[in-house]
Amino acid sequence: MSDKNFVDYVKIYCRSGKGGAGSTHLFRDNWTAKGGPDGGDGGRGAHIILRGNKQMWTLLHLKYRKHIHGESGGSGSKGNSTGAQGKDIIVDVPLGTVAKDFETGEVQFEITEDGEQQILVKGGRGGQGNTHFKSATNQTPRFAQPGEDGIEAEIILELKVLADVGLVGFPSAGKSTLLSVVSAAKPKIGDYPFTTLVPNLGIVSYRDHQSFIMADIPGIIEGAHEGRGLGLRFLRHIERNSMLLFMVPGDSDNIHKEYKILLHELEQYNPELLDKQRMLAISKSDLLDQELIEEIEQDLPTIPYIFISSITGQGITQLKDMVWEELNK
Repeated sequence: MSDKNFVDYVKIYCRSGKGGAGSTHLFRDNWTAKGGPDGGDGGRGAHIILRGNKQMWTLLHLKYRKHIHGESGGSGSKGNSTGAQGKDIIVDVPLGTVAKDFETGEVQFEITEDGEQQILVKGGRGGQGNTHFKSATNQTPRFAQPGEDGIEAEIILELKVLADVGLVGFPSAGKSTLLSVVSAAKPKIGDYPFTTLVPNLGIVSYRDHQSFIMADIPGIIEGAHEGRGLGLRFLRHIERNSMLLFMVPGDSDNIHKEYKILLHELEQYNPELLDKQRMLAISKSDLLDQELIEEIEQDLPTIPYIFISSITGQGITQLKDMVWEELNK
């Protein structure tokens, strides 16, 4: 998917359908000149509903659909007939979509399962017909309820990529190259910062026809939690990963320090990210000899780690084994 086609944030204006008015009809036929009330209820206005669709990966289809209006319910009629219900509007969205109120920032819900439906904006209720207001003292009420107005709301939809493993590292740490080696994904690869401008997903095949999903998240820089670099645009995608695979190149000046900076950025953005399982992959290890590897091992963080090379294939099989073991603990 091209960078231009990946949209993970949209603002839309929604207005649900107005409820239909209740009827004030009084029963009349050839034999009844002054019958009682038989006005039906108004129909409910249309809901606006979000539905999860596992075939979708972007909010691009909503980028230019800024206004979504639901139709009104029909009015009640004679014979206690209820008005037609407004046809609900169902909007398909990718799994991992979060709906927020634009004014308050409050999260309304998130869509995580295929086919899951959540009402984004409720349609107005239909008004009650005059039948409901008949009483001993008023046998022929000539009034009914109007339908409720529809609800108007500005909604923010944010997509948080769903994946088992999220790759976390500075630009040019080798994340895209690793993803291209272990899966069929074809991310853009280059030796300059911010080659990756959108998250890329790949399905990693494992033993006995099993698999897990890996996400290549655009590179972090110091100050990312304050919006520097690609900032908050990509950090939210990390929230939905089951585990985090930190990647630091073997030719880094200080691997432990670089890991700490990455960890600090995640903590400043959302402290709960530190509760996720973590692993460290030292990439580009084909540049290191055994003596240098042993020296580096003396100062590594106390989390599972492995030296890998996406170019030579060093440690790739062992990496998948370690990831699978961690995911299934």
